Amino acid sequence: MCGIVGYLGKKDGIKSVLLGLKELEYRGYDSAGIAAIDIEGILIDKKVGRVSKLEKSLKKSSNKYSLAIGHTRWATHGKPTEANAHPHFNTSKNIFVVHNGIIENYQEIKDLLIKNGYKFESETDTEVVPHLIDYYYNKTNNLEKAFELTIKDLQGAYAIEMISTLSPRNIYIARLGSPLVIGNKNKEYFIASDPTAIIEQTNKVRFLEDYDIAIVSDKGLKVKNLRSNKDSKSNFELLEYVSEESSLGKFPNFMLKEIHDIPKTIETALKGRINVSKGTVKLGGLDSVIKQLEHIDRIIIIACGTSYYAGLVGEYLIEEIAGIPTEVQLASEFKYRNEPISRSTVVIAVSQSGETADTIAALKKVEEYGVLRLGVVNSIGSSIARMTDAGVYCHAGAEKAVASTKAFVAQTTVLALIALRLSKSKGLLNKKVIKELDKLPKLVEEILDSSDKIKTVANKYKNNKDFLYIGRGYNYPSALEGALKLKEISYIHAEGYAAGEMKHGPLALIDESFPTMAIATDSRLLDKVKSNIEEIKARKGPIITISTKGNRNISKLSDDNIFIPSTIEQLQPILVCVSLHLFSYYVAEGLGRDVDKPRNLAKSVTVE
Repeated sequence: MCGIVGYLGKKDGIKSVLLGLKELEYRGYDSAGIAAIDIEGILIDKKVGRVSKLEKSLKKSSNKYSLAIGHTRWATHGKPTEANAHPHFNTSKNIFVVHNGIIENYQEIKDLLIKNGYKFESETDTEVVPHLIDYYYNKTNNLEKAFELTIKDLQGAYAIEMISTLSPRNIYIARLGSPLVIGNKNKEYFIASDPTAIIEQTNKVRFLEDYDIAIVSDKGLKVKNLRSNKDSKSNFELLEYVSEESSLGKFPNFMLKEIHDIPKTIETALKGRINVSKGTVKLGGLDSVIKQLEHIDRIIIIACGTSYYAGLVGEYLIEEIAGIPTEVQLASEFKYRNEPISRSTVVIAVSQSGETADTIAALKKVEEYGVLRLGVVNSIGSSIARMTDAGVYCHAGAEKAVASTKAFVAQTTVLALIALRLSKSKGLLNKKVIKELDKLPKLVEEILDSSDKIKTVANKYKNNKDFLYIGRGYNYPSALEGALKLKEISYIHAEGYAAGEMKHGPLALIDESFPTMAIATDSRLLDKVKSNIEEIKARKGPIITISTKGNRNISKLSDDNIFIPSTIEQLQPILVCVSLHLFSYYVAEGLGRDVDKPRNLAKSVTVE
């Protein structure tokens, strides 16, 4: 959700910023822009649409510009237009700002500025920032002071970069509730809202904290924290980075590529963590808190979207394998609840990006509670990774498609490992789960090899306007995830339900034009699911079933069937969801959707 990039050095700043913006395209956006300053003058260019459109426009400029900032915008205040695109500027066009987040008191500031003669060209909340800096500069004649006074006035969440012809070799930066990282290499500085934007240019980074303001100049980096009113040491760290294949190769888009990456994703998540012959699990990320984990009596998993559904699978796994009461809460709801939480509770934050604003806010809520906070994230060095006491990385690699697929599988796999570790690797079920985890990559490959059959089913149903997904037990979360994927990338209305709830309302919707995706894999609740399918069949509803390979009884009940390989029910959600992800993909492809960048959505939701 929105992306910020900046460059200060002696080289081509436009080229560096464009490279960073391209790396942030996966987050979702609707417009892009750049502002740059050099001895040759000022350049500002904004375009609605893809970064490639901006890049094409910028080729007209022969100047390299050694100071530049750029932005990809996901619309919050105002429609996707060039006027609303960032960077924004003051009337004199000598102060330029890019901003991620939401300025909650922007209308109050805007009214004040209008009274003082300022005029606005956009519908955004961001435009108040350059005008307010201008307002304070006219009072103080000091740009650094004007920037600081402006930041103190802002309420909400923000990551801000500002450049100005009044100080043409400085970048002014501020952060509150929205991530920012500064990279350094040979007197060059790179600023971004996500390390992925600059990691190919440098892995020497400094993460800003909330209430930090900073100035990057040819002299170096200066950081001050507005809450403590003290300067902070500018200590850089080397970020672990493994170069990954980011090209599509034989695939038409990243979503399909990432689904096909799932076998490798599972292998990586398990590597060095399970010992099949001994039936044991080792998670180095939890070693520092293992004694505390021996005394917990409750776990709360907080997450949003697909990560929430992975958390629901984790709830089943932890309760059944480790015997610890577990609940999963939407982070956006958890942070506003007033519930009793004892110090024997563990909070596990699950997030692909590690920058999800609601999940970060939920973690901050329990900061003073004295509870243990664990992270299950994919992005090394992310905010959640740094603010939790310990955790386990998913190691799923870059996921560029907005709709999460391999990250969901990695999260579910890691939560299974956590369940096994918390159980101290005891019991027959543990050995069975570990053995089946080891088989999963090959089982997923079986599904991928039969994807043409899933495509055939998807093409049959792609023109339906509504869908119902049902499942029970471990596959109730699978139904929720399947419905979400179909909504996200095909724009077809879909609802996920616990199959046992059919009689309590959803049956009223069933008719010949309302298909149901019924997850009917071999499990303890299969007979119950059969009954639910019969209820739908009696009302002439079309039925697609996902069943275990070899179970012909289920396929007799359905209009169409998708088989998955046999595995224990505790791990079925992984195989089921690979099939559901493929089904959603082929429906969306058949409808001509942009599967990597679905409308209105962003990969990393960094504002509430």
